[in-house]
Amino acid sequence: MTVQAATDPTWALTADFKAAFGGHPAGVAVITADSGTGPVGVTASSVASVSAQPPILAFSLASRSGSAAALADADSIVVHLLTAADLSLARTFASPTSERFAGSTAWTRLPTGEPLLGHAGFALRCEILSRTPAGASLLVAASVVGIIAPDAPSQGAPLVYHARAYHALDGSTVLPGA
Repeated sequence: MTVQAATDPTWALTADFKAAFGGHPAGVAVITADSGTGPVGVTASSVASVSAQPPILAFSLASRSGSAAALADADSIVVHLLTAADLSLARTFASPTSERFAGSTAWTRLPTGEPLLGHAGFALRCEILSRTPAGASLLVAASVVGIIAPDAPSQGAPLVYHARAYHALDGSTVLPGA
């Protein structure tokens, strides 16, 4: 037992919570917005479908600084659902020190101003509905107002995050009888 565990009764619960969700795979997305001073974006594995009618999604931001703070204040965003072909984007936007919109990152602006990444998956243009503080994070709900389909008819294997690593989820992982 560490000193922290002895002095903080929630330490063990937090560690167990992280272990539980570390073993639960999640889809990977990059969320972008215009901050007013330029494009911002972060990698997220917390994006979830909330409603199909009307289309609403939600995600959480664990930080209130840097790009996450700018996303928290944005009125509109683009959620890029990543495929295995987009692994470099996931890594670039997950790094706090990377130049996200420079170098080899292909992107343009939508007519409404949000940054749109060149990537293999779907992109969902959204308008923010609500921001709810949730512990040390911010839970954001957004209405999907437009969908940009990938250029290729087959968008490729989804990129998932599991056990602190990226994985491709493809047809070979389908279980018998599924």
